[in-house]
Amino acid sequence: MKNKGLIASGLLLAGIIVVGCKTHFDTTTSDYKAVVNGQNVEHGKALAFTICGGCHYNHGTNKFTGNPIPDVPGIAGKVYSANLTHSVSRGMTAKYSDAQIRYLLKIGIADDGRFLSYMLRPNIADEDVNDIIAFLRSNDPSVSASDQIAGVTHYTLIGKMYNGFEANPAPYRTNVKRPTGQVALGRYLVDNVGCYHCHSKSLRSLNSINPEQTKGYLAGGIRFKGWNGTDVVASNITPDKNTGIGNYSKEDFLKAIKHGKAPDRTLKPPMERFEYLTDKEIDAIYAYIMTLPPKNNAVKRI
Repeated sequence: MKNKGLIASGLLLAGIIVVGCKTHFDTTTSDYKAVVNGQNVEHGKALAFTICGGCHYNHGTNKFTGNPIPDVPGIAGKVYSANLTHSVSRGMTAKYSDAQIRYLLKIGIADDGRFLSYMLRPNIADEDVNDIIAFLRSNDPSVSASDQIAGVTHYTLIGKMYNGFEANPAPYRTNVKRPTGQVALGRYLVDNVGCYHCHSKSLRSLNSINPEQTKGYLAGGIRFKGWNGTDVVASNITPDKNTGIGNYSKEDFLKAIKHGKAPDRTLKPPMERFEYLTDKEIDAIYAYIMTLPPKNNAVKRI
């Protein structure tokens, strides 16, 4: 019986490893090229700082040279965000075509076929992808060549197996337009800026196709490693008046998002100061959030 148990355990482990190895997928064969002009480079800069900056912009180098990602459990390995500068030896954008960057953002497939779930933005508008690429190809100092990197990502066997289980590329959507109505724009921004990534129940249960179906959507509770080494718990940002932001005015919300000043406290990293969001965009996010059902979820502050 003992031998049979060992054999069964071995077969189960082998099955897990086989399934866990499914981390490579077909890459794009598109010849897509981004349209570049002064206006969309500026818009792309705002998008890049807002969507990509939290992970990739390094405040020490003042460039998109990448950062450590402290919230990956040590048992899974060590993860660092990529260098997005023009560095030929270290920069991701020097190795990717425009089509490959678009493919990565849309469905999460890297140039070598790896699935990178944290890059996934399946609902992002085609024009916004275009403008991000235009910025990454620009002469802006924040993406000028730098060989500095934060570190080299290394996954343990457990990390690789977990990534294999989580490998689920999004369907490739084309002709996606940026919404113009206020509430629809707010929903779009909560999705693509990634507000719901941090402010829901768990990073492991995000629904990238239909964000509102994510468990604990915007009700907070995820625990993060702050940049100073202390833990930070993401707030409930539903319109609940007791445990969320139901008592925030539009002006309160703008100050919190843009300047990190909530009515009762200063917000801590990893919460960003979203200085590149326009007041109109922040008002749209507020308008959308106020349409959601309040969720009573008291988040304990640390």
